[in-house]
Amino acid sequence: MSDFFGKEVPKLGFGLMRLPKKGLRTDIEQVKKMVDLFMESGFTYYDTAFVYPGSEDAIKKALVERYPRESYTLATKLNAFMLAPTEKAAKKQFYTSLERTGAGYFDYYLLHAMMENNYTKYDKFHLWDFVKEQKEKGLIKYMGFSFHAGPRLLDQLLNEHPEVDFVQLQINYEDWEKPSVASRANYEVARKHGKSIVVMEPVKGGNLANPPEEVKKLMKAYNPDMSYASWAIRFVASLDGIITVLSGMSNIEQMKDNLSYMKNFKPLNEEEQKIIQKAQRIMGNSSTIPCTACHYCTEGCPKHIPIPEIFSAANKQLGNGLKKEAEEEYRKAVSGKGSAADCIKCGQCEKACPQKLSIIKYLEQCEEMLHI
Repeated sequence: MSDFFGKEVPKLGFGLMRLPKKGLRTDIEQVKKMVDLFMESGFTYYDTAFVYPGSEDAIKKALVERYPRESYTLATKLNAFMLAPTEKAAKKQFYTSLERTGAGYFDYYLLHAMMENNYTKYDKFHLWDFVKEQKEKGLIKYMGFSFHAGPRLLDQLLNEHPEVDFVQLQINYEDWEKPSVASRANYEVARKHGKSIVVMEPVKGGNLANPPEEVKKLMKAYNPDMSYASWAIRFVASLDGIITVLSGMSNIEQMKDNLSYMKNFKPLNEEEQKIIQKAQRIMGNSSTIPCTACHYCTEGCPKHIPIPEIFSAANKQLGNGLKKEAEEEYRKAVSGKGSAADCIKCGQCEKACPQKLSIIKYLEQCEEMLHI
């Protein structure tokens, strides 16, 4: 668990977007059982939204009416571009959510799904100020927004609204470097601004619970008892600055699987990090340096630069987002030896490299990332 805003928050959150159905209706009895399992395991974070059909009503029956208010944290969202033709209608969502959930107040309240084509509407309807006012009244503890665009807009919004406490981002290992999602770039922008992060879509809508066969083989070879979803959720839960990782659980079986490895959460170890990096390469969305650590490049280096060790350190950040660990490994690698900045671009290493890597360019990248 991590300490955020003065309160410990377990790393797993219950996403209430895809609740189990009984016919066309939400299966409230199954949701109650899922809530009970979640609470018994020490987890407290529940995430819903005004526009999730039946979700706010369901959580009132399954959670709010059955547990003391101080025993859980509840997040919901205001959506300015769906079912909100006017400013009045948009603001009314907040009061409707309070009525539907019966929660009295919201621990986390978000402006919903910021994108290039809608973010100006939140300004037009004065919703940033509106949410801030509700926070001042004590009806909201922490304000934030969920986000579905690129790092440029995220940086702009965080510069314009430093008052937000957190952001909710789509982060998973497949989308880590995908331009349309830019998980890593968005993550790094949020951390640059000192914002804590709630993660959504860690299993990419269930896709990473059934990854490509080549990825499955890698994971099963390492640990046949770990579910594919567990790799995806533990990947994001291992990042620095994460409040919680939302999993949109649809049945008791999914709940039990998530609890089995998150109840006593352990971050990815060194070997598991490398397996994720291989999975990213297989899926074609990797910025990691494909060095095999053969050390042919180091034998004639006039500056005695430990090139493979530097690349290994860089890959901790490039493939797994572990910036602090990357910097620490880099310090150890270059202690008493040449650093990435010492490269004189003689080209000896590139001539020796059997992978034909652009080593000089990669060293420049490492120096920019990891200079201490």
